[in-house]
Amino acid sequence: MVSSLVFKNTFLLFVLLIVSCGSSIKIKEETKNYKEIPIKNPIQTVKTGAANFDAYMPLLKDKKVGIVTNQTGILPNKTHLVDFFLAKKIAIQTIFAPEHGFRGTADAGEHVVDGKDYKTGLPIISLYGDNKKPSSEQLAGIEILVFDLQDVGARFYTYISSLHYIMEACAENNIPVVILDRPNPNISSVDGPILEKEFTSFVGMHPVPVLHGMTIGEYAQMINGEKWLKQGIQCQLTVIPCLNYTRKLNYSLPVKPSPNLPNDQAVALYASLCLFEGTNVSVGRGTEKQFQIYGSPYLPNNTFSFIPKPNLGAKNPLHNGVKCFGEDLSTQTKENQLELKWLIKAYNSTLDKSKFFNSFFTKLAGTKKLQRQIENGISEKEIRESWTDGLQTFKKMNKKYLIY
Repeated sequence: MVSSLVFKNTFLLFVLLIVSCGSSIKIKEETKNYKEIPIKNPIQTVKTGAANFDAYMPLLKDKKVGIVTNQTGILPNKTHLVDFFLAKKIAIQTIFAPEHGFRGTADAGEHVVDGKDYKTGLPIISLYGDNKKPSSEQLAGIEILVFDLQDVGARFYTYISSLHYIMEACAENNIPVVILDRPNPNISSVDGPILEKEFTSFVGMHPVPVLHGMTIGEYAQMINGEKWLKQGIQCQLTVIPCLNYTRKLNYSLPVKPSPNLPNDQAVALYASLCLFEGTNVSVGRGTEKQFQIYGSPYLPNNTFSFIPKPNLGAKNPLHNGVKCFGEDLSTQTKENQLELKWLIKAYNSTLDKSKFFNSFFTKLAGTKKLQRQIENGISEKEIRESWTDGLQTFKKMNKKYLIY
């Protein structure tokens, strides 16, 4: 009986050990597997400058604050930065709004008037049209200015032009500037011709390539460091960096940066297709696939067509009500570069080449060379090779301003 009991106890102990070891192995295996599972949505780990409260709130305490922002100035919970500041008793004096306005609903190039925000009652000053740079009167009483806009990494996207004028005005009026940095969804792309000084405009203010590969905070440091402001002045600049962000991260924007960039595909194709804005070819304004399609009535009748009609962000689109023929790129896999193949293809197949380009193309390209190269039948490969020296020089220069 004793031996039987011993046998039973021994057997139970053996079973318990097996179960215990099995559980231990299973737990260790699950832990191992858990660690090795990649994060499915890396955007959730990124903390924008705006969300990095502890780094900048002390700078604003007891100060009269101006803020440059629009619909992109949001926190992770979708609260707008202006509402957050007011809840924190930050004394906002004035909102300064870039192209498309504070709520981000105006057409590209549309004149936006000054006024008041319907929600908060705060005064809004437009930084587009004739008043691209705040005057001393408009900055009067402001002790510090916060800049929070979502850029997309293209030279002709005008938020970086507004950044330049804000920094310049604040430098002249001895007002510190705080940049709340945000990721650049095209940060891995540094490509295109370098802007030549004679073609400086609001869609190209600095000697940088079409795709500059920098966050707006890094870009601000470059403007200051290279003394690109008027007479080489520099502003008192503080950049609040993003946390958990790297240049290898494929970042998806949580909100449309402007009315005609509705999704990630449009943002990815923007720089390449925006060059069409200097031609007689539509980039889909007035459709639901802005910057994801292109076409015109002057291209060959093919299997893809669309008819632009007025909609949000395009009250009078190019070729309004006229059938356009071209290509649908909404499912196109974009390469990590400025792509010219669609532009070259459209030029070569247009019915009247003399009417293809307009004067705006040179401002967008930042040089006359690109139009001449396309007109002369130079291949995309050769055109790209002509950018090599300029891009190498730019990368050496901008390297000292990179944060990530």
